[in-house]
Amino acid sequence: MPGGDPAEAATIAAASAGNDDAFKRLTEPYLREIHLHCYRMLGSFHDAQDAVQETLLRAWKYRTSLQDADSFRAWLHRIATNVCLRQRAHAASDPIMKSTTLDVFTPTTTPPYRLSPYPDMLLDELQSTGDNPAIEYDLYESVQLAFLVAMQLLPPRQRAVLLLHDVLGFTLADVAEMLETTVASVNAALTRARATLREYRTNTRSRTPGRPAREKVAESFAERCVAAWQAADIAALSDLLKADVVMGAPTWGLRLNGRSTVCEFLGSVPAPDQRAQFRFIVTHANRQPALAVYRLDEVADTETYRALALVVVTTDGDTASGIALFPDPQLMPAFGLPTRL
Repeated sequence: MPGGDPAEAATIAAASAGNDDAFKRLTEPYLREIHLHCYRMLGSFHDAQDAVQETLLRAWKYRTSLQDADSFRAWLHRIATNVCLRQRAHAASDPIMKSTTLDVFTPTTTPPYRLSPYPDMLLDELQSTGDNPAIEYDLYESVQLAFLVAMQLLPPRQRAVLLLHDVLGFTLADVAEMLETTVASVNAALTRARATLREYRTNTRSRTPGRPAREKVAESFAERCVAAWQAADIAALSDLLKADVVMGAPTWGLRLNGRSTVCEFLGSVPAPDQRAQFRFIVTHANRQPALAVYRLDEVADTETYRALALVVVTTDGDTASGIALFPDPQLMPAFGLPTRL
């Protein structure tokens, strides 16, 4: 919002005085950006929704501290960041859930991450920030699951500094003011955060996946994955996976490493004669193809399929480098999908 506009100054004054409509006009243009910031901070779509509501409550409570339209975005991000820092400090880690079925395939046990997918249709509401030279991670890279997992490794304040500066493009001075610290302290935290990310990428051979060429290409790839799985066609599955593919459930702290292990699992779980019980809807999450998974409800009198999970397939060219399972049926409405078929 450019400064000096009398109409904007009047809106600020009205919002500060308690005018609800004026407050909504100020905040609504930033709600999707604030939600995505909270998502990056917390890793969870649901937690981000709660954080946005808390941010709005606090913004309303402290509305008299509004100064001008030019500083409003920073003011709102300051509130949201501090809400996330407090929420993160009191959040309990999800327990590691072990499956006897998975144990047969010797999964790697990793720290469980508070992570969920983010719908592409909501990302489409945001403008790209790639024209800002201060931004290190654009709207594509900063929503990749590997980047979000790496965020979990950072102490909360380092995470906040990196997101505010390298992702959102705020200056070091802006970030220092938001976090009520010095520019030197922010710079030191940013240096440590960047070093941790470099080390993570080196140790895990993590890289930013290639951007899917077109939406239809991504959908076609997901459909081929489903067809191979439903047919228990191991050869076709193998052709769709990279040699070092990783499959896992981040919130459970479990993953399977390598094409042969992943193919063995996908080829045998569940038994081939049970695969007709599943239905899939292709969708898009975190700028990658995804699948909404439904399973036949054998208790229901009619042929009803209940939502089971979302699966995000990270592509690298014409193969998959990652398969992430999110067993949270409550995510379906966020993707515009039903919880029953």
